[in-house]
This record gives sequence, C-alpha cells and structure tokens, in this order.
Amino acid sequence: MSTLAIEPLAAPPDAVVTVPGSKSITNRALVTAALAEGPSVLAGALIADDTEAMTESLGRLGVAVTIDRASSTVTVEGTAGRIPPGPTEVDARLSGTTARFLLPLLALGEGRYRLDGAEPLRARPMGPLVDALRRLGAEVLDEGRAGHLPVTVVGDSRPGGAVALPGDVSSQFLSALLLSGPAMAGGLQVELSTPLVSRPYVELTVATMAAFGIQVERDDERRFRVPPGCYRSARHRVEPDASAASYFFAAAALCGGRVRVPGLGRRSVQGDLRFVDVLERMGAAVHRHDDSTEVVGTGNLVGVDVDLSDCSDTAQTLAVVAVFASSPTRVRGIGFIRRKETDRIAAVVNELRRCGIDADEEDDGFLVRPGSPRPTRVATYGDHRMAMSFALLGLRVPGIEIADPDCVAKTFPGFFSTLRQLRSEPAAGAR
Repeated sequence: MSTLAIEPLAAPPDAVVTVPGSKSITNRALVTAALAEGPSVLAGALIADDTEAMTESLGRLGVAVTIDRASSTVTVEGTAGRIPPGPTEVDARLSGTTARFLLPLLALGEGRYRLDGAEPLRARPMGPLVDALRRLGAEVLDEGRAGHLPVTVVGDSRPGGAVALPGDVSSQFLSALLLSGPAMAGGLQVELSTPLVSRPYVELTVATMAAFGIQVERDDERRFRVPPGCYRSARHRVEPDASAASYFFAAAALCGGRVRVPGLGRRSVQGDLRFVDVLERMGAAVHRHDDSTEVVGTGNLVGVDVDLSDCSDTAQTLAVVAVFASSPTRVRGIGFIRRKETDRIAAVVNELRRCGIDADEEDDGFLVRPGSPRPTRVATYGDHRMAMSFALLGLRVPGIEIADPDCVAKTFPGFFSTLRQLRSEPAAGAR
C-alpha cells in the first residue's frame, strides 16, 4: 500500500482555494435529470469515483450521459420517468448514494435489474429502503444477506403510495424515495417513524427536486408528500462541495492563516458549510459573503461540545482541529457514522491514539483531549475522509504519513495537489 508524507507548512496559508463540485448535489441532480423530460445540463458537476459510479450505472440502464471533463459539465438525456427495460446489471462500486438513490429508480422499470457494489458497500445497510419499497409494491429479491447488496429488482409493479420509514439510520433512504417519487404510481407519501439524522441533506434533495420542477409538500418535520408528475429538463449549476471545503477552512484555523473558498456563500444549500460556525465557536474568524466564505486563523482555539448530527461528514475534520485546541472537544449526535465507509468513530479514535492523542469513543460520538501528535503512519481504512482530515495533522507537525492516499479519488481526486496550494504565494484577492 502506498503512503504519502505530509510536510508541515513553512508559513501560514494565504490562499483562494477552488474545490470541486458537490458530490451530494451532483448525484441528486443526475437522478432528477435522468427522470426528466428532455436533456439537462449539470455545470460544475463533480467528476470523481462516486459520481462516475452513478453516471456509468445510468448508462448501463440506457440513459444517455455525456461527460465533458475539461469543463466539469454533464449532459443527461431524460427518460420522462420511464426507465428502459431490463435485464440489466448495475455496479454502484463504493458509492452509497448511487446504490441507495438508484434502488427506487430501478423499481420504475420493466424486467429484472441487479444492483451490486464492492465488498465495503455490501456491508452498508440497505434494509430500511428495501423494506419501504416492498411495502410500496416493489419486488426486491435478496441475493445475499438480507437488507444488503446484492439485490435484484423485478420491475413491472410501478410502486407508489404511502409508507413509513425510519429516519435515524441514514437520511439517504428518505432522499432516495423522494427523488423517484414523482414517477411512482399516484406519487409518494413518507412518514418518518424515528427522528431524522442529517436533515440538511434532505433539504438538499428537496431543493434539487424543485430546481427540476417538482415541489415536495410537507405537513411537518416527519411527513413528506411528492405529487405524481415529471421533472422538467434544466440547466443546473452545482455548488462547490462544502464537505471538501471543510479541510481547507480547518487548515486556516489550525495554521493561523487565511483561506477563502469562492462559490460557497450565504445562499449555499449545503448543511456542511455550518462547519465554519463550529470553527468560529472555537476561536477562528469567519467572513461570510454572498459568493464566498473565508476563514482566518487567530492562533487561539478552544474546545467545544457540539452536536454534528446535521453535518456529520465534517466530524473527522473537527477531530483533527480539536487536537490543537486549549481544552477538550466532545462531538455528539453522530452514532450513525459507524455505518459509513468505515466505523468513523472507532477509526478516528484509533488513529488519534496511535498519534499519541488522548481520545475516547462514546455511544454517539467521541471526546478528544488536546496534545502533541507524534510521527505516525495514519491508517485510512479505505475512507477518503480519514485521508483528507488526518492530512491536516501533517500541516502542523512533522512525521505524519497517510496510508493509501489514492482513496481520496472517491470524492476529491485532486485533493493533495489542492492541499499543496496552501504552500504557494498569496493568491490574487486572498486579502
């Protein structure tokens, strides 16, 4: 397995950093565009393993998708809600959003569709979504462990109606149903049986559906209705990825520098931009503009007690920032991230301890006590966010190496080259 040594910064960063398009928006928009009537164009889309899993899967289903890598533009020829008939085999690779968002879409077609993924994806839960689809009238056949990939969907049933769904395992289950809801027989009604985690991602789903002409109706926080209809084609601009930006905002807070990310401003629809609010509580200065966000490190960081249930993809980043605070940091509300690419709570605590940092697992999060990291080769568990977050340690202290750095290709293939921009001369407009 390859490793990458991270060299400490010689001076605080002063940079304008461009991050790739949002994975969450790109994969949602690919589904709505595939179900729309007519061609749609996604500008600024993310081109990475997770989104390529989606585009290749749609292509196997007979949806015409054209990718212009140079301009990060994707064109999708919509199917007007009618998926070409099977039999077809779809490989979601390592992409949870691809597997979960496509499963209800497959139930809209005719014939047999087999959905599978790489072994780590087979370990991630699908049961609540499979159960919901069956109650809506779809035929979903387990081929291995119940509630996990691989599964075969037998079309022709055109599911729809009302269903209850737990909200505390993954918000992606609700988003998956909502995205295909307009093409279901009679539309869709979902009532959550447990509180919803990662609610901002559902808001992102609702906003993406609205951009393609479908309004989700809500009675309260637990009841969602999608009327029957058809998405209209659209030219949709994808925001920069707020989760990807979190690493660079954290670098500014850690290293006493300044980082501005254009394209992520006050009107952003991404919940993970709230990470800068946490950095502000810890002592960083945050400047919010209409079309950009800037974080300035002040040299003083204090620990916080924070619930990250609405922006859990930033939890690993915050764990690294917490190492350099003046008091302990407790992160709560993220028990569900144990079922992500890896057990992200256990992995964070394991690797911090290997770096000589005192950290504890808790039922729904972790506790980090500040300390001085020692040279360590950090294991990444095949998790792109472990690699990107723990690379930040190496910006402050020598001797940090990242194992399997190529795993960042899942969502941010150019991460390490972008990280090197923090060593460059101040960018024009950075001040």
